[in-house]
Amino acid sequence: MRILLGVSAGIAAYKSALLLRLLTEAGHDVRVVPTRASLEFVGRATWEALSGNPVTTGVFDDVPAVEHVRLGTSADLVVVAPATADLLARAAAGRADDLLTAALLTARCPVLMAPAMHTGMWEHPATRANVATLRGRGVVVLDPDSGRLTGQDTGPGRLPEPAVIAAAALALVASPLPADLAGRHVVVSAGGTREPVDPVRFLGNRSTGTQGIALAKAATERGARVTLVAANVSLPTPHGVEVVAVETTSELREAVRSAGATADVVVMAAAVADFRPLTTAEHKMKKVAGEPAPSIALTTNPDILAELAAERLHPGQVVVGFAAETGDGEGSVLDHGRAKARRKGADLLVVNAVGQGRGFGGVDNDVTIVDEHGQDVAVAAGSKDVVAHAVWDAIVPLLKPLDA
Repeated sequence: MRILLGVSAGIAAYKSALLLRLLTEAGHDVRVVPTRASLEFVGRATWEALSGNPVTTGVFDDVPAVEHVRLGTSADLVVVAPATADLLARAAAGRADDLLTAALLTARCPVLMAPAMHTGMWEHPATRANVATLRGRGVVVLDPDSGRLTGQDTGPGRLPEPAVIAAAALALVASPLPADLAGRHVVVSAGGTREPVDPVRFLGNRSTGTQGIALAKAATERGARVTLVAANVSLPTPHGVEVVAVETTSELREAVRSAGATADVVVMAAAVADFRPLTTAEHKMKKVAGEPAPSIALTTNPDILAELAAERLHPGQVVVGFAAETGDGEGSVLDHGRAKARRKGADLLVVNAVGQGRGFGGVDNDVTIVDEHGQDVAVAAGSKDVVAHAVWDAIVPLLKPLDA
């Protein structure tokens, strides 16, 4: 897809470099059109290097190509970030005094603007009127975030995070999602279980629940009724999802089994602790100078995924697991993942590498989906939303017809 990324002159322009990276890594051809003043914040070389395309700012640049017309008419999507008060005013007035505003006048594709400015500017009646005018013409104008601004001021006016802008912009041109989970009940586990050592400490892991929440969100978008079993997750819950909050592996097991009794699909995306302390101290364990640290005896937790795969709590139920692996001297990430798939017996196992900034949290994911025999079914890479839909794409063909 051909995307025109306009950048106006605000301190938040540096965030648009990350927005550009997100759009290009998603496979889109992005042409950056900065205002001349914005180059005081981020230089031409940065935009050209990150986009792989030439950067111009004036209507008299590359006159034979008629850039001031061609850029707008050839774009599939226009994003302006940051959109300053000045840019909003010029766009609302229909001015064409630089390449960006001229391109906006010729664009016939979806246009999204992400404002960023001082709170006083954002709340001024002139700006509010300009925003209303643009929205009345069909331009999507995001509300700015609230928080620390340039200098000591705080309030609404911050540029939304690049990932938020990218998602909102791409949603304007996205193909409608299939309703292939309509009438289905799915259970997704997310997050990481914690096993208490004493009233203060616990054994845990680095999972934030981001991928599990993306799976729940994707399922609702495709029509499913979703139960999310969330282990120590602090992220916002997708709209329309039923949430069961748990802490320990035992609690997660009970919640998944209860919800899974009526589920067409159970996806175990949570990072479940393999071990727990054999006993939990009643009081906080104290450090005593000169004495060795106390040892903690561990016992094995139940293998929830293997149990679900063996029992199938609901007729025709599809069971999917996740395998977070690091690889070692005995095998690669995929070697360990394929062996785990054969042991667990789940219909699908999503194998991904973790550690050193990979896998956990808000970073992109890179997975291989294998079947119960360890054979490759699909691969997916990108944002966790992209991976989530790839996982559901692999699950849907395994579902029995609703009237079966």
